[in-house]
Amino acid sequence: MKAVAFNGSPRKGGNTEILLKEVLNILGQRGLETELIHVGGQEVKGCIACLKCRQEKDGRCHQKNEYLNKCIEKMLGAEVILIGSPVYFSDITSETKALIDVSGYALRGIGAPLKRKIGAAVISVRRAGAIHAFDSINHLFLINEMIIAGSSYWNLGVGREKGEVLKDEEGLRTMRTLGENIAWVAKKISTM
Repeated sequence: MKAVAFNGSPRKGGNTEILLKEVLNILGQRGLETELIHVGGQEVKGCIACLKCRQEKDGRCHQKNEYLNKCIEKMLGAEVILIGSPVYFSDITSETKALIDVSGYALRGIGAPLKRKIGAAVISVRRAGAIHAFDSINHLFLINEMIIAGSSYWNLGVGREKGEVLKDEEGLRTMRTLGENIAWVAKKISTM
């Protein structure tokens, strides 16, 4: 089984990446193939409702959004999809929102290819807005009939400056528990 994590932070090596790697590390230890993809900082465009993906019925964005099309291919090839974002003004980054809108709209145009895949949101936050951002990501999973994995607390870690999340032991423990829970669900699904 494969797990792909999308990092919506434009800050390489930042808190969101650290949290996603905590989850991926556990998944790798449990035998899942893992991949981390950086969406933050990339040239991506949000959905403009041009409807070409719905006309073509190919699950692709047709507005010169090739990076997001590669992300969509990665989603289709994985059984586990993690989406992480830092909190910007009480919500996800614009790159994360573009990933959600474009992939969600294009893929829903070809049916429900994400149905029963495992999804999990991961949030890094300085202070407030984490639950709203967490909810924003989970909307993609829910509308696509995905199985949302949880942890012992909301899937978030607290830290502002690069690396500060490493001081949030509860947040790191939450990520490790999330990894364990995803691996458990993945094993159950693979035996069906």
